[in-house]
Amino acid sequence: MEQLPRPGRDDARRPRRLRADGVRSLVSETSLDATDLIAPVFVDATTDERVPIESMPGHERVPVDDAVARVEEVLATGVEAVMVFGIPEFKDDRGTRAYAENGVVQRAVRQITAETDAYVITDVCLCEYTEHGHCGIVEGGAEEDPHLTVRNDESVELLAETAVSHAEAGADMVAPSASLDGMVGAIRDGLDDAGFRNLPIMSYAAKYESAFYGPFRDAADGAPAFGDRRHYQMDPANSREARREVELDVTEGADVLMVKPALPYLDVVADVRREHDHPVAAYNVSGEYAMLHAAAEKGWLDLEAVAHESLLSIKRAGADLILTYFAEDVAQSL
Repeated sequence: MEQLPRPGRDDARRPRRLRADGVRSLVSETSLDATDLIAPVFVDATTDERVPIESMPGHERVPVDDAVARVEEVLATGVEAVMVFGIPEFKDDRGTRAYAENGVVQRAVRQITAETDAYVITDVCLCEYTEHGHCGIVEGGAEEDPHLTVRNDESVELLAETAVSHAEAGADMVAPSASLDGMVGAIRDGLDDAGFRNLPIMSYAAKYESAFYGPFRDAADGAPAFGDRRHYQMDPANSREARREVELDVTEGADVLMVKPALPYLDVVADVRREHDHPVAAYNVSGEYAMLHAAAEKGWLDLEAVAHESLLSIKRAGADLILTYFAEDVAQSL
């Protein structure tokens, strides 16, 4: 008599056969490498010693003269790229230290590029440099009227000036993060006119008005003095809007497309990967980093394991590059 297969059992289809040690790594679909990662570096013109960032364990603001040493620490882990953020000597209503020839980022980049082989990306924004903490020049009366926001077109011109000053200092790539309309096109025109036609732009193409940015605002001293950024950063409820935003940046000349934050927006990362052939980046932001550290300190999670799994999920969603505060720790464990 013919023997029938048991109910619920099919010996021809057993996925766990490929999960054994040895074959598991051979059939792994996604992998992380240190060269996929970008490490943020905070350079502070107001200090002459390293200052721990309390809400971001393991990270510090470093003085300008220590920027090279900080980058060398990153390179020693196998990570090859850094993103430089600056805290200026003083702030004003127009963020003039963002585009000053002797600004904090410009000074640090000159030293880093002269003394290391790091690939240097610079954050292009005004929020760390304005006394009000917004990403551009604010409209008159904005402090009293929550419906007012930054003056877009005037602010975009200052972003272009900032990007050119970073290029002149030796940056390998600029990364505009202000979420203002037309900023990529203005920066592309500014770089081209200044002779930097081959310098790439990594645009924060889909940047959400997220609650996960809190620790970064401590690190970069960039929290708004009043109001919030909902009028120029994206609504977390929207994904179709992200497609429009990204397409605009592609049209304006972006070379790399970034989604920020990463983990709550993996669907957006996947959409960008599917719809564009540009390199895709994702920013594993400060709040994502801090919450894993907090859970690990409570003994609820294995920090090394969840950090690796988090970055792996971002890569699996379609990111080619990951800007992350875990860069050094994860790179050393790979």
